[in-house]
Amino acid sequence: MKNGFPIYVCTPFRGCGVNSLAPSHAGVCVCGEWSERSTEKAHSKLAQAPESGDIVRGGMASSHGKNEHRFADWMANLPESMHSIPLTNLAIPGSHDSFSFYIDESSPVGPEQTDAVQNFVSVFGTVAKKLMRKWLATQTMNFSSQLEAGVRFFDLRISTKPRDPDNELFFAHGLFSATVREGLEQISSFLSAHAREVVFLDFNHFYGVQNLHHEKLVSMLRDVFGEKLAPVVFAQEVSLQYLWEKEYQVLVFYHSPMALEVPFLWPGQMMPAPWANTTDPEKLIQFLQASVADRRRKGTFFVSQVVLTPKASTVMKGVASGLRETITERALPSMMLWIRAQRPGESGINIITADFVELGDFISAVITLNYHMDDEEENAT
Repeated sequence: MKNGFPIYVCTPFRGCGVNSLAPSHAGVCVCGEWSERSTEKAHSKLAQAPESGDIVRGGMASSHGKNEHRFADWMANLPESMHSIPLTNLAIPGSHDSFSFYIDESSPVGPEQTDAVQNFVSVFGTVAKKLMRKWLATQTMNFSSQLEAGVRFFDLRISTKPRDPDNELFFAHGLFSATVREGLEQISSFLSAHAREVVFLDFNHFYGVQNLHHEKLVSMLRDVFGEKLAPVVFAQEVSLQYLWEKEYQVLVFYHSPMALEVPFLWPGQMMPAPWANTTDPEKLIQFLQASVADRRRKGTFFVSQVVLTPKASTVMKGVASGLRETITERALPSMMLWIRAQRPGESGINIITADFVELGDFISAVITLNYHMDDEEENAT
């Protein structure tokens, strides 16, 4: 969209809001154009932009959009001057509810859901789940396609299924998604083929997860990623050059006391993701600006959730249409201006998350912010 960008709002079903116990949050997919100068510079270093990914209707099957490989190696292709910059000071695109491209309508309702939602499903059954799915799915591309398109931060919520004798771990957002192992293996396969790319896995919600499940997940991470896992150090020490030299590619952030017991689990407080909890775009922009200002010189990674939270009335009005159809007509040029005006760095943005990351120019716009930083350094000299 040229003159603004669509909002994509997540459901008010319980379980959203990174680093919070709040009931919901929503993502904004930012699209539009950046400055002519930055476009020319980025195009001189990077390949043609992706248009969009194909919709994934089920499972972990491959999903490939047109030209989506433009940013498959964007970290490796950054100018040499950025290789030694702490990753806390780079602009990195991420996805909200990264796994929700697949929602299993045959699964039970997640254990985090309220009695009202549980009762709704018990009365209306499959019809209720189909309606829920329209509001629960915040992505269309699977992990492999998101990675190929340039996403490097993944928002992950983990749940067990009630009365599951296998104690299997699933991604979950209201309803269940794929198994955790299946998703991690997709990510690992990409990393094996792209040795200079780095990912952030943010495990920020756990539902029905006990100690034995945490131990199982830690063992799974070791088994899937092995030597790719980066042990915890001071955030400011982590640059691309540092990771490349040690052949690390995976930083796992874990919002549980378990993080204190495992060398490669980075404590959740090292990846704060403040949530505005508002339906008002102007208040959201104010919140984002204040949050960025507040993170200055704290020495941690930082997530800017460009997200709006719908009221129940918003969902009720579009209950049959769903997330995209109900909200996409709302254009917010002021939000695009905010994104374009940002710069990465100690006093700027770091990770920016959105829904439906393949739409518009969200991914390329975030990555291109790094080239703005390079422009400013050149101008200073």
